[in-house]
Amino acid sequence: MFTEKGCLRFKVLGTRGSMAVTRKDQQFFGGNTSCYMIQAGEETVFFDAGSGLLNAPVDFPRPPHILLSHLHLDHVLGLGMYSRLSLKDRETLIYVPAGYGKDPARFLSGIFSPPYWPVSLDSYSGTVRILPLTFPLRIGDLLIEGVPGCHPGGNFIFRLSWQDRHIVYASDYEYETASFLRLIKMSDGADLVLLDSQYAASELEQRTGFGHSSPELGLKLMERCEIAHLLLVHHDPQRTDEQLLAWEAEIARKDIHFAREGEEILL
Repeated sequence: MFTEKGCLRFKVLGTRGSMAVTRKDQQFFGGNTSCYMIQAGEETVFFDAGSGLLNAPVDFPRPPHILLSHLHLDHVLGLGMYSRLSLKDRETLIYVPAGYGKDPARFLSGIFSPPYWPVSLDSYSGTVRILPLTFPLRIGDLLIEGVPGCHPGGNFIFRLSWQDRHIVYASDYEYETASFLRLIKMSDGADLVLLDSQYAASELEQRTGFGHSSPELGLKLMERCEIAHLLLVHHDPQRTDEQLLAWEAEIARKDIHFAREGEEILL
């Protein structure tokens, strides 16, 4: 088996929001944009394909499945440089939310084509399949469910289940009553919830409509449902390591922390 028998392996490949950064005072938490890898047995699933995808391995027992929550650039930035796509006899499946239309490849080709990118994704040496993302989605023994979040242009909240373990991904999410009720339902009983925490609660008033949340919303979520651990993601590109560490110390809970690029969690 590719992972430890009976384990769900989760790895942070990129956790920065909006734009990749390279400053020295931001490297502890990482500078790459959103990308997370989940492995169960021989199956591999990625949540989003930001620049963190460049940190991903290329060889897997079975073709990996890349699920895009939405098509904002920071969440697809890594696709063009992911070296697996250039390997002959390697297949990669990329899922675009069905709400973008019947031909999901058309939307990605609008990003990855001249003059914005030198080549289209279907011109790489590997086999790239672009599919509509509909729910529920079954990948081997994995089940992925999804509900709409709240973000400009739309996005999806994912819940991945394998055996008795559950991971919820709610990046690029802004509080709104109806969607928060959906998030509560998706998150209840989860072993790990990833929640957008780009801003502090005090910053949100000036950023209404930006489509992002705060650690304070995570605390409210944990009051409303059972969550084993909350992982705070989508760090603001201006936020430094010192600021995030101080923020984490202020929260002072063992079941909550800010995601660090490269960290792995076994469930």
